[in-house]
Amino acid sequence: MLIRMRIALPDRPGSLAQVTKVLGTAGADITQVTVLDRGAGMAVDDITVFCPEGTPRQSLVDGLESVPDVRVDGVWTTREAPGTYPELEILKYITTAGDRALTTLIDSLPVLFSADWAATLADGAPLYASWRAPRNLVLPGETPSRPAAATLEGGLHVIHAPLPPLALALVLARAEGPAFHRTEVHRLTRILEIFLSLPATERSVARQLRK
Repeated sequence: MLIRMRIALPDRPGSLAQVTKVLGTAGADITQVTVLDRGAGMAVDDITVFCPEGTPRQSLVDGLESVPDVRVDGVWTTREAPGTYPELEILKYITTAGDRALTTLIDSLPVLFSADWAATLADGAPLYASWRAPRNLVLPGETPSRPAAATLEGGLHVIHAPLPPLALALVLARAEGPAFHRTEVHRLTRILEIFLSLPATERSVARQLRK
């Protein structure tokens, strides 16, 4: 199974080697490391590992936090294949999806961001949601002027984003794992900018509104 771990560690030579040694001893195979942040002598990395089914997550956390000055901010399941650029593939599909452009985007975002579900909102009510979305969606309040990360009551992490040309909003949600990092917010912002520039985008929204 693929697991993503968000780890804060000292930004000095040898720190990552200590982390990889702990993970290797636990039987976890590192497939990807993404640096999210660096500053004040610390780095924040997202590390994707392949673990045998049944590997206790807490044993991984305990092993990592036994390394001096290492902190584990979250451990969660991911479906994003490491070493690829899936957003490029998804944007390619969207350009040829015609009236299904909006639904293709919403169904793809949870995979791209190792999240649980995504939904579009019209006047605060769900317009379309991905297949893992709960029946009774927990939705943020007023739409922000630009994409923003938040943690709602109950611990649900979200990115809430406006789609101004369409008079819609978008919510991307993750129940397990850490809050969305600003790097993830920026990545989603760029994807939405490209999506909103596509000719098929307005047609796909009109189709959903007619249903």
